[in-house]
Amino acid sequence: MEQNNQNTALLVMDMQTAIVGLLPAGNETPGNIAKAITHARATEIPVIYVVVGFRPGMPEVSPNNKSFSASKARLGTGNRDEFMKIEAAVAPFPDEIIVTKRRYSAFTGSDLEVVLRSQGIQHLVLTGISTSGVVLSTLREAADKDYRLSVLSDGCADRDPEVHQVLTTKVFPVQAEVMTVEEWIKL
Repeated sequence: MEQNNQNTALLVMDMQTAIVGLLPAGNETPGNIAKAITHARATEIPVIYVVVGFRPGMPEVSPNNKSFSASKARLGTGNRDEFMKIEAAVAPFPDEIIVTKRRYSAFTGSDLEVVLRSQGIQHLVLTGISTSGVVLSTLREAADKDYRLSVLSDGCADRDPEVHQVLTTKVFPVQAEVMTVEEWIKL
């Protein structure tokens, strides 16, 4: 697959310190994403960060949403800024875009699509935590929106390694090119 850097963006999704902290000790995903970010910056591929975040009290979270409503009691009164802080190993430069989403997909409740259109982005390279959350949801929605997609398999992680493996080897290849960070850097 040939890559046109002028219409490609690297999405770094849900790499918030609080979320990265859920990974097992020694997980290499943040370091792999840092390599991908370094490559993107060196080749003038925009790096767009996506974080999940809510207003104070989390009014965007419906009691009907099983996943997010379970977190509402825990996160609703906490420090929003601290929760949305991006892991230092993959921190954005001051001029890089940070998009805030309200659900699993990077598109839901965010202005990501407007940002991508304004930049002429047609190819998304996906990274983030978790494979079965933000990566899966974003991939599905982006595919329905006709974006070209790549997933960096070692730039994603899931609490369940088996789920990660099934998604990256059986599910994602139907809609995206799946490769490692090293394979992407060599394109």
